[in-house]
Amino acid sequence: MAAARNAPSVLVGDFLYARAFEMMVELESLPIMNVLSRATAVIAEGEVMQLMNVKNPDLTEEQYMQVIHNKTAMLFEAASHTGAQLAGASEEQEVALRDYGKHLGMAFQLVDDVLDYQGDAETMGKNVGDDLAEGKTTLPLIQAMATGTDEERQLIRQAIRKGGLDDLPKVLETVRQSGAIEYTMDKAKEQARVARELLTCLPESAHREALELLTEVAVARVS
Repeated sequence: MAAARNAPSVLVGDFLYARAFEMMVELESLPIMNVLSRATAVIAEGEVMQLMNVKNPDLTEEQYMQVIHNKTAMLFEAASHTGAQLAGASEEQEVALRDYGKHLGMAFQLVDDVLDYQGDAETMGKNVGDDLAEGKTTLPLIQAMATGTDEERQLIRQAIRKGGLDDLPKVLETVRQSGAIEYTMDKAKEQARVARELLTCLPESAHREALELLTEVAVARVS
């Protein structure tokens, strides 16, 4: 049944993927094709990495950062990189905008993972506990295990391995009291700060202001 429900989404995704490559060919730009083809491969690798680590409570912070870079930040990076290429940016600006996208994407995903533990489904479009229910080990859980008691650590490990929402109330309390939310948000704000600083290579303009605003919006989703 799940496969049948997902079939339309998969088909639409396949269509968009094929259309994207048609548009790349129309541009007749090898640099653009190189960036986007590499990004596609890295994103797919990131999704595989995440899938391989479902219900794995031993995922490290370093491994987690690699996963979110590949599956999320790479998409932001490719978008800002190709935008710079199409706009005829200088080499310095192209590198800066590429890295801007990477750090913005990291900030976005870190905040997204925080929302799993204190989001509002109605306003955020994300139910509290979605990641935990799927057995995903994210930074709030990693940090809560790193700083918690043996009992708290075992609670979270068990919840990750089991999946589902049976232990959600206890896990939420543990994560929120551990300082893991603040820890993850600090990481997100640092990524957003780096992204904003990279924009100093651009002249002041409405376009630069819009890109700066994105760094604020990325972390402002958590009230």
